[in-house]
This record gives sequence, C-alpha cells and structure tokens, in this order.
Amino acid sequence: MKRIFCCLVMGLMIAGCQTKKATINIDSVASPKGTEVFQPDWENIAQHYRFPEWFVDAKFGIFIHWGVYAVPAFGNEWYPRTMYQKGSPEYQHHLDTYGEHTRFGYKDFIPMFKAEKFNADEWVQLFKASGAKYVVPVAEHHDGFAMYDSDLNEWNSVKMGPHKDIVGLLKQAAEKEGLVFGLSTHRAENAWFYNGGLEFPSDVQDTTIALYGGRLGDKPSAAAIDAVTREWLTRTYELINKYEPKLIWFDWTVNRPETMPYFNKFMAYYYNNALDWNEQVVVNTKQGYPTNVQVWDMERGKSDKMMVFPWQTDTSIGKKSWSYIEGEENKTPEQIVHDLIDIVSKNGNLLLNIGPRADGTITEEQTAILLSIGKWLQVNGEAIYGTRPWKKFGEVVTEPTKGTFSDNTATPYTAQDIRFTTKGNDFYAIALNWDSSTTVKSLDRAAIADAKIVNVTLLGSDAQIAYEQTDEGLKLSFPPTKPCDFAYSFKITFDKQVGEHLESEASNETMKHN
Repeated sequence: MKRIFCCLVMGLMIAGCQTKKATINIDSVASPKGTEVFQPDWENIAQHYRFPEWFVDAKFGIFIHWGVYAVPAFGNEWYPRTMYQKGSPEYQHHLDTYGEHTRFGYKDFIPMFKAEKFNADEWVQLFKASGAKYVVPVAEHHDGFAMYDSDLNEWNSVKMGPHKDIVGLLKQAAEKEGLVFGLSTHRAENAWFYNGGLEFPSDVQDTTIALYGGRLGDKPSAAAIDAVTREWLTRTYELINKYEPKLIWFDWTVNRPETMPYFNKFMAYYYNNALDWNEQVVVNTKQGYPTNVQVWDMERGKSDKMMVFPWQTDTSIGKKSWSYIEGEENKTPEQIVHDLIDIVSKNGNLLLNIGPRADGTITEEQTAILLSIGKWLQVNGEAIYGTRPWKKFGEVVTEPTKGTFSDNTATPYTAQDIRFTTKGNDFYAIALNWDSSTTVKSLDRAAIADAKIVNVTLLGSDAQIAYEQTDEGLKLSFPPTKPCDFAYSFKITFDKQVGEHLESEASNETMKHN
C-alpha cells in the first residue's frame, strides 16, 4: 500500500505542476469571467438550473466508445482491466497473443492505435443521417488514455497513437452539421482500474507510467481517495475550458459519497460557465443525485415509468461490448426504434452507442443499422422530435424489459402495444406492430371530454384513415400499405389539447439500478 500511495503522490505532484501551467483552480466554482451564480449545493442548483430545450427536444443522440481498447478488440472495452486479472479469458488471450505482461502491457497497444482512416466529417454525416441530434464521444475512458489535447495527461491522442485531437475534430464536425456536441469522461474510474496488475509481475507496477492511474488497491486511505478525486475534478475543468461541451456524461464512481462534494463543485462550475457561453447545458449521471439538477441516466435498460424530469437511457448497438470487438452481435433497427419510442413516451432520451474499429472506420453492420433508424425517423420523426409526454405513456399488452442491463432481448410487441407523445393539439399514438386496426383505450369519451377530433392521419401514408369513437376507446384502422418497416405513428389532431383534466402518472421517484 505504501508503494501504491507513493505512486499516487508522485503522479499528483506532476499533475499539480501541470495544473499550474493550465491555470486551473478547482477550489473555486466561479467561471473564468467570475460568474458564480451557481454554488455547489443541490438546493442552490435546483433554484437556478433549467433543463435545456435542445435536450428535451432532441430525444436521440450518438455515444462513441473509441480508444486504444479497439486494438485488441477482444472481450469488451474493459480489456485493459481484465487483461491484468488472472483467470479471465482476456488474461489468457493476452498471454497467448501478445506475451507476458511485463513485456507487453496495455500501454504497448498505443502505437498500434493509428486511426489512419478516421474522418470526423464522415462520421458526423452518418450520425446526422441516423436522425441523431447530439453527439457524445468518450473523451477519456477508464483506461486513462485521453482522446483529446490535454495539458494534464501526457497519455493522449495528440502526443501518441493517432496524433490527432479526436474530441476537437468531432466537435468541429458536429457543430458544422448542426448537431449538439457533448462529451463523456470516465476519469473517475481510472484510479482503481488496473489494480489487478499489482498482484503479479506486470508493467502496472512501474510507477513511472501515469497511464495506469492511482493504483488505489482494495482499501485506499481517505487521503488517497481525496487526491485522485481532486485530480479528476482538475481534468474535468480542463475539458470544460477547452471544449465547451453542452452535455457531459459520467459513469458511476462520481456517485461515491467521497466524490459528491467535488461533483457538486463541478456542476456549479459547469453551469456558471454555460451562463458565460449563453448556452444551455446538461449533465448525465447514473444515480445518487437529485433528478432536478441533472439528467438521470439508465445504462442498457429502460424505466417502466414516465418521469417528471427528463431522463436518458444509454445503450449500445452491440450486445457484448461498448467498443469494437471481433464477433460482436448487434441489435436490430426494429428493437432500437421500439426502445426509442418507449423511452420518449416516458419523457426520456436515447443515447445510442457505436464502437468504431481501431483504424477509425465504423463497421458496415452498425452503419446499416444507423441508416435504418434514420429512415424510420424520416417518416416518423414528427412523433418523436420536440414532443412531450402525455398524461400516461401508453398502453401495454406485452410487458417490455425494464431496469438496467435488460435490453439485449427484443420484445415481441402487438399492434395494441401503443405509446403516446404530444405536440400542442396533436396527439401521436404509435402502434408497435401492424394489424387491421387498433383501439386507443386511453382516448375514451371521458378522456376526450369536449375536445373534438379535427383529423387523423398515419405518418408517411396518404391513405385516409378510418376512425370511430367506441365505448372502449378510439378505434383506428390501418391502411392497406405500410408506410415504413416497423412502428406506425397515428397523428390525431384535436381542436385543443386533449386530456388536460386528467391526472398525470409521471413519477418523481429516484430511478435506481435493479
């Protein structure tokens, strides 16, 4: 433990010198211009913070897990951790393929990470064609390799590997195409990520290699935790200052009690900077923080309830990994679109991840899936973008999956599985399968009350849609021809907003991991 702590202190001494060079003061929440409206406590932040309209309108974004871990392309994006864990498939694969960990460690993949075919403009054009409205690359994953031009981390994509500012290039390309730019940092996880390499001879025990982080061990001291947390905050301030992202996404370590005071400082600093930028920004975390000061994020799953405040699902096209691996199995476009509809009906957004190859190309299958989603949104986007939830999210015949890490199985929906969105006087009933007709039971006579139906259409179809108000609800007939490949959006226009007298089923409870 003494060796580990000395390593940590050495790394932080270096970080301290670099911090001075970058003139970052993490003891202040004031922006460089001196703005300090936001203070680091939840009550203050809730008083001043408003969720961005762009985020609430966007509904769909692209997440990007791309880094050195795409070189081994084995297991998943945690390869840099599991390759140092004896008994794991990654450990054995590494021995068989690359040799002993003292001779070839994770750092030795960096020269192989060339990104020679990377083209930020081509990527963003694909994202735009998919219908996404915002882009969130991982600026630094658990492995500690920064995909941006960092003054604080010498292990970065400008000095090594690609010799390119990947985050900067993606920001430039995204904003040129009118997409909102965000980023993700997992720096908080780096401090313990390589601990397995301390248990047997490996290059992790070389304390001069700052890539491998604090090496905290199983029982770190309070001082050690505080030191790496301050380092995390410094690097997060750097990302804010350099790239001015409109969204920042975090993994779970920021939810630790020891981290929370620093995270509150981060939120205050970020929101104060946004006031100077005259921009609306948003933070995503998984649990632990109030849902009215940042957006609650659910990994690889969905809420079974509609929420009062905006929330988000982050998931990947790939079922096995967030990063590129050989032998990946991908979800179908239909499953992803069904998830998108279900999430949006509950006041959520979908952040969908891709995993590019080490050379900077996106696989043909993931490209085709993105384009298929975009094709559906070209027809049905009106029922998604800029919408708001109704008093209830929909009607359920087939129970969908719910909770974190539950979305690898597609749900076989029926035409009576319906999700609702609204936009002014327009009410969208999205049937998740095709049939001769479906009945929207929620639009019974009591719900419609004195509102009058002006028109009923099916998005993407010129056919006249027959409808009938029955004792069971509003019966809608499907036309002879499908307007798209899956999920069909009926647009019911009323002369006023329908159901305003009804009580909302939206929940204000904290969403937790199941």
